[in-house]
Amino acid sequence: MAKRKGKGPTPKAEDRHWHAKRQRARAAKSAKRTGTPTAGPGTSRPAEREPVRKSRPAGARRANGETPELVTGRNPVVEALRAGVPGSALYVSEGRDDRVREAIQIAADRRIPLMEIGRAELDRLTDGAVHQGLALQVRPYRYADAEDLLRGTAPLIVAVDGITDPRNLGAIVRSAAAFGASGVVVPERRAAGVTAGAWKASAGTLASIPVAQVTNLARQLKAYQKAGCFVAGLDAAGTVPVGEIEVADGPFVLVVGSEGKGIGRLVADTCDLLVTIPMPGAAESLNAGVAAGIALYEASRLRSS
Repeated sequence: MAKRKGKGPTPKAEDRHWHAKRQRARAAKSAKRTGTPTAGPGTSRPAEREPVRKSRPAGARRANGETPELVTGRNPVVEALRAGVPGSALYVSEGRDDRVREAIQIAADRRIPLMEIGRAELDRLTDGAVHQGLALQVRPYRYADAEDLLRGTAPLIVAVDGITDPRNLGAIVRSAAAFGASGVVVPERRAAGVTAGAWKASAGTLASIPVAQVTNLARQLKAYQKAGCFVAGLDAAGTVPVGEIEVADGPFVLVVGSEGKGIGRLVADTCDLLVTIPMPGAAESLNAGVAAGIALYEASRLRSS
């Protein structure tokens, strides 16, 4: 084995230009040449600069729903208004075709303020998005507290893990409302929140069922277990068919994962049981919204019997 050749002896501190001792020596030499006193006993150092704090850019999205969302474009705005998406302002800059008139009429019926502004101002407000002279500002969603979903003697709670498509979240909320769930829990990070897309997919049921947002889903599931809930994870690797969960008639939490990836490992390890939907057909997996609907139907059937 060849012997590595070293870089030679370590240079002295005063010979290393980055060393503090070398820096002090250079400062002293410069002060002696210019007559400027160096920092020492009885002298003061220049005031250090305050760290610059970067402010959040205007319009930046927050996971907790504090920042309003804008729906832009004539068709998307009309569809959002028809679906009952809660708006706080309707911005109109030009034109009065059928779509614009319909948007204005629905906004007026729902008492959503109408704001007439110039095109340049709407360009700035929408950050250059294609708006076609029409934009709807969606009211920020106020998430519920996860502990508040434990209402009643036998709450039914739906927790979602890894759902990044707001439309899937909206579909799950719609099924949860249809089958009498107490609420839905979503993670704060790497997951879809309550946006205009979720509102539209929920067909307005987001107004009738609470959604809670938590920083750590596995920790929240453990808290539900301590409160007496049985936690079942819906997963392709489950060993028990979802229609055979006898404990579903009590305090029950159903965890739904994304199509393909399913629920995360930490969340799966937290569950009391992994359940599955038997599929004799050729499909390998179901859309998360569809799977949640089937599982909630089975849970509702067991609870009613």
